[in-house]
Amino acid sequence: MDIYRHCVIKSFKHDGHIHRTWQRNYLVPTDRLAPVHRDQNIIVLINRQTPILESDGKQWISRVPAVSFFIPGEWFNVVALLEDSGIRYYCNIASPPYLQGDVLTYIDYDLDVIRTTDGNRYVVDQDEYQMHKLAYHYPQMVEDKVQQGLSALLKRMDEGAVPFQDEIVQGYYADWHSTCGESEG
Repeated sequence: MDIYRHCVIKSFKHDGHIHRTWQRNYLVPTDRLAPVHRDQNIIVLINRQTPILESDGKQWISRVPAVSFFIPGEWFNVVALLEDSGIRYYCNIASPPYLQGDVLTYIDYDLDVIRTTDGNRYVVDQDEYQMHKLAYHYPQMVEDKVQQGLSALLKRMDEGAVPFQDEIVQGYYADWHSTCGESEG
């Protein structure tokens, strides 16, 4: 049986500068992935109270446990936040993930979708997307991919498709916590 391995998540902006780094995450081993996730080669990472470093050098600690999903080829990623009231999904419109060794990277394109614990959803940061689209001169291909990513994400969300399955999210966290979470910060 594989063990959870430490990984760093780094998000960048379109011009190549670092946006944010999640410094302590744990990669779910392939043999512990749900079959539906294994079949799609989904990268699943878990964190709790992870140090997060912002591009301006400020650091803070995440407040709630999270299970993050990165789907190869998709222009979004999904972070399931395990809050006391239930699971809130925070979704980033972003380039497909790239995992090299123990570092996962992607480009953040500002648009976010939040699905609250009661099932409502909100597309946020549209103004930030418009500002960066001009500042970074997004090519048409990027704009098209961002819109396709947003549409694909909303469709999965509406259908309750992978990875919007609370039971699987809770199972990942429980398994990780029982295996190595007690010794983790």
